[in-house]
Amino acid sequence: MKVELHPCFILHQRAYRETSLLLEVFSLDHGRVSLVARGAKRGKNNQTAMLQPARKLNIAWTMRSELGNLITVELSGPAYALSGRKLFCCFYLNELMMRMLHKHESHPELFHKYEQALIELQSDIAEDRSLRMFEKHLLKSLGYGMMLDQDSVTGAGVDIHKQYYYITGSGPQQDKPENQPAVILSGCTLLALELENNWNEQIAREAKRLFRAILDSHLGDRPLASRALYRSYLQSSQADD
Repeated sequence: MKVELHPCFILHQRAYRETSLLLEVFSLDHGRVSLVARGAKRGKNNQTAMLQPARKLNIAWTMRSELGNLITVELSGPAYALSGRKLFCCFYLNELMMRMLHKHESHPELFHKYEQALIELQSDIAEDRSLRMFEKHLLKSLGYGMMLDQDSVTGAGVDIHKQYYYITGSGPQQDKPENQPAVILSGCTLLALELENNWNEQIAREAKRLFRAILDSHLGDRPLASRALYRSYLQSSQADD
């Protein structure tokens, strides 16, 4: 099967044999695919500099099995200007998709949400807000949409002045659950996530706990390498200060 040029992002790359690269690609029409860029490590190959994360590309390839061959790559606009913490945020989003998305499943809406997250990361928008919103849309795209605006037991609308217990796979409820792990958070946080507005430090803390619990239930026991790298970067930055 030959796939013509269309929008893609590189999620990860690593060396493959002597002169090639193995690419994990998130494409608009075909979801996550693994491609070999043959000869990309040769010094005179102009493609190598383009095959980087945080850069929108147009890519064409052939696919005969689970591993395809890259044919052509073209730039589709400038690279997103990410550095420091923001670049590590990009690495986190990329690893999250590599761990959670099945290959060859199209997620066009998520593709656009990912691009939106990169745009926001290079802006003044709080980076943790951009991460939480993308996590929400990732879960929705995979069929794990979250109930955020009503009590999962009573059906009543969430009250910003009340406290809730959020149970993964079920939703928020006011009554403390028995023998079930739950994340405690405010109705204000739930509605901020539902409406994607009204961000502050308390909402950021509670939302991080909520999504960490939900995502960890899907990721299993193997931790995300990008989280450890991010913590190391922060520790190193604080030591330099």
